Amino acid sequence: MKALVIEAPFQAQIKDIPYPVPRPGEVTIAVRSIGICGTDIHIYRGEFISPYPIVPGHEFSGVIHSVGEGVEDFSEGDRVSADPSLFCGSCPYCKTGKGNQCARWGALGNTVDGSMAEYVRVPAANVVKIPDSMSFAEAAFIEPMACVVHAMNRLQVKAGDTAILFGAGAMGQQLIQTLAHSGVSELVVVDVSPTKLEMALKRGATRCILSQEADLAADRLLHPQGYDIVVDATGIPAVIELALTFMGRGAKYLQFGVTPKDAEIRVDPFQLYNKDWTLLGSMAINNTFLPAYQWIQSGRIDVKPLISREITLEETIAFLQGPRDPGEFKVQIKV
Repeated sequence: MKALVIEAPFQAQIKDIPYPVPRPGEVTIAVRSIGICGTDIHIYRGEFISPYPIVPGHEFSGVIHSVGEGVEDFSEGDRVSADPSLFCGSCPYCKTGKGNQCARWGALGNTVDGSMAEYVRVPAANVVKIPDSMSFAEAAFIEPMACVVHAMNRLQVKAGDTAILFGAGAMGQQLIQTLAHSGVSELVVVDVSPTKLEMALKRGATRCILSQEADLAADRLLHPQGYDIVVDATGIPAVIELALTFMGRGAKYLQFGVTPKDAEIRVDPFQLYNKDWTLLGSMAINNTFLPAYQWIQSGRIDVKPLISREITLEETIAFLQGPRDPGEFKVQIKV
């Protein structure tokens, strides 16, 4: 079968690799849509924990192509998406509800071959059927939305909280919708792209700020006390340090954007102590795939406008190599 293989940092090619025959308890999915995630770009650049060579891709949907021994709930032809998480289930973290911190953590497209291929092999327990009313493109958003659900479970928004979010890309837009539904009274969004800020206002932001020094200084005058919730969805260390300066007393900070693994930031420990700050991370998914499916299936979270364009598997290599378009949301691969 045809697959995109990252052989080493900055080295990717389209190759023919063996068809992934399902083992007992597994299914093989014929892939239809794949979302390109920031983590995929980090893997390409050698900035993540992935081994090489690897087939990336963990946001996907498709049709079951073959079924392994012992699988009873799925049949060939079922339209599906799948949680890419591979938790061991037996370590202390898995046994205490922290599967995303599994001592032997793995994930499709991160530690084993993923979905940027014609076919991908998945544990049947991870698979969710999708209705005919949900497009394959929408279903490929269930995984990133599951990351947002986990983030919200970590953040525990209180009704009336004020919030500021940095980064209005595809993930930021899903966070915006979720925060708006979660009861924040004010939701300010910061980005460098007017296009993304316009979308943010349509999705639940109460005010938007173009990321310029003068505009940010003006917001400090409007909000001298800071915010109850500060979220980074950029993964850019300089932006993270800036975001922390908007923390109010008793505020919560959520690091959602993925940084390079060797990134560092400066934090004022006196402020952390004196203002009772809470600093939170949000790593991937933690048994949140089904709730994410329900968010999208119900129409409460609208992901269709976030698809900027579709490309082929062959075109994906140039996308990984090239500069990012600051006005673009989600680019998906159509197989």
